[in-house]
Amino acid sequence: MPDRAPEPVDRQLPTDEARDLISLVRDIARREIAPKAAEEEDAGRFPRELFTLLSQSGLLGLPYDAEYGGGDQPYEVYLQVLEELAAARLTVGLGVSVHTLASYALAAFGAKEQQAEYLPAMLGGGLLGAYCLSEPSSGSDAASLRTRAVRDGDDWVITGTKAWITHGGIADFYTVMARTGEEGSRGISAFLVPGDAEGLGAAVPEKKMGMKGSPTAQVHLDGVRVPDARRIGEEGQGFAIALSALDGGRLGIAACAIGLAQAALDEALGYATERRQFGKPIADFQGLRFMLADMATQIEAGRALYLAAARLRDAGRPFAKQAAMAKLHCTDTAMQVTTDAVQVLGGYGYTADFPAERLMREAKVLQIVEGTNQIQRMVIARHLAGPETR
Repeated sequence: MPDRAPEPVDRQLPTDEARDLISLVRDIARREIAPKAAEEEDAGRFPRELFTLLSQSGLLGLPYDAEYGGGDQPYEVYLQVLEELAAARLTVGLGVSVHTLASYALAAFGAKEQQAEYLPAMLGGGLLGAYCLSEPSSGSDAASLRTRAVRDGDDWVITGTKAWITHGGIADFYTVMARTGEEGSRGISAFLVPGDAEGLGAAVPEKKMGMKGSPTAQVHLDGVRVPDARRIGEEGQGFAIALSALDGGRLGIAACAIGLAQAALDEALGYATERRQFGKPIADFQGLRFMLADMATQIEAGRALYLAAARLRDAGRPFAKQAAMAKLHCTDTAMQVTTDAVQVLGGYGYTADFPAERLMREAKVLQIVEGTNQIQRMVIARHLAGPETR
């Protein structure tokens, strides 16, 4: 392992409170996350006790109102927290992003009574959330989902299967999109389903290429009964809620991708300055120097892109196009940078003794989750040229 300690990212933060927050996150990452990351990922262990610590530290509700236990932080600060967490271990950064995504529907569209009843525990009470939109036969085409909720008096009875659910089987609450009306996007509603609801279960977690410590599983809803008081927003508003949530969620994935890429660059730089060949450090060779320069430039560009989108969001301005651009660029950057990091380390990069190969495997999923990068290109093109002609 390289002995050279990486330089922390020089962040432009808006307040002293934000600077203190980043210092707290770096301390937690250094003491509690990074030392166990490789071992726990190899063992496929999810660090639930760490998420309890993150909740107690106020890190699971950062962009939400303090009135309900949130941190009242702008998105530009929250995303930089995610980046720091993901740099230490992607399972943790992405897990916080997914929890924040799962909390969004209630925080943004819930009635005041619902928010007062449920949000404090979700944001600061040690609970862990999951977001349920995709299904086995509807991934990118989410509007064709088949999970159905049928009204029964004051309750809804939900039946169906959700797929690719991060925290599936271990979450304390699930934000579930289900069909309550007509086919298509207008017939979908959103529900807050407790993790211990009767009839709710999960399949065995998927065996994945990377992020083995983060459980991803199908979630089965077999006649799960929830009261109408747990329906979020109006009937038929669920798909609009889902899309709105994904705009912010894509920025979360972008920030995680840059954190992962930064970790890979730090590893490559540390190795290149210490590894000697032909009587000098390999970082002295122009071919490697240019590679490191390109890696650093793409990371800085990605960071600037996701922060620009976050500042639009914080200002209440449209940011969907910029969110898609950030997700596209940052996750492609993560894949390229981690691949280059393996190359810099040569044969050692291909071994599990160094983190580069794990980072490369983890980067791949970021080009897929929360809208594949092909979908991001479609979203961007629609903003530029309008909808496709029929």
